[in-house]
Formats: sequence, structure tokens, C-alpha cells
Amino acid sequence: MALTRWNPWTTLPTLQDRINRIFDDMFPATGEGREDMGLFEWRPTVDTYEKDNAIMVKAELPGVKKDDVSIDVNNNVLSIKGARKDEENVEDENYYRRERFYGTFQRAFTLPDNVDTDKIEASFKDGVLEVKVPKTEESKGKRIEIK
Repeated sequence: MALTRWNPWTTLPTLQDRINRIFDDMFPATGEGREDMGLFEWRPTVDTYEKDNAIMVKAELPGVKKDDVSIDVNNNVLSIKGARKDEENVEDENYYRRERFYGTFQRAFTLPDNVDTDKIEASFKDGVLEVKVPKTEESKGKRIEIK
């Protein structure tokens, strides 16, 4: 077993990245044409992963209706926008605790160049939005038989 000398300066950049991420999540920057975002803006959780022939995006949207969600693709950026509406009209002073968020949301994902944006499919079931972005035929590769 070899001993390695610990250098505290090597972990400093990763610590700084983590701190920056925390502040970015708490105080998101406002973008052009967007309203000022509050400290507690609702951001639905999203999983993105790659399958053999597609990029998959799954977003949890509990309490959101299908008609309140829109999906756009512009310059290889996939945008999911929508709104969750407050169902009841309860006076603020009658709340003991309010942890669920309501209002508009937007998530954007840069797509790789090897996808076919004309064949994107989306489905919405049980509060989960699933977007399938197929890869182009060239990017799937092919197996060459040796003769």
C-alpha cells in the first residue's frame, strides 16, 4: 500500500462548485423575458437518460393537467413549461404550514446534435411527463459483418 500526501488545495475547487450550486438553486438568475423568480420557485424533478435509440426525459408533475403543459424545441433546446394551479381558495391566515408550491415552471435541456427533433414523442400519465427524443439513424451505428 502506498501512502499519498493529502493536499487540501486539490479539494477546494469541488467545494467551491458545490457551494455555487447551492446558491444557484436557492437564488436562480433571472433570464431575458422572464419574471423575477422567487426564493421558492417550484422546479419539478426531472430524470434524463439515454437509451439505445433515444434520449429520455421524465418529469414529475403531480397535480398538473396535461393541458397546462407545453413542450417546445428551438435550436436544439427542449423546453418544458407549465403551471400548477391552486385548487382551493384558503385564506393565508388559516394555514398552519404550506409546503406545496403553485404557479408556473420552466425547465430547459440542451439536446445533442445527433437527435431527430422532428420525431419527438411525449406522453403524460399519472403525473409523469415522458418525452422521447429519438436519435438519428447515423448516430445509432451499425454492425459490420466480417467476410
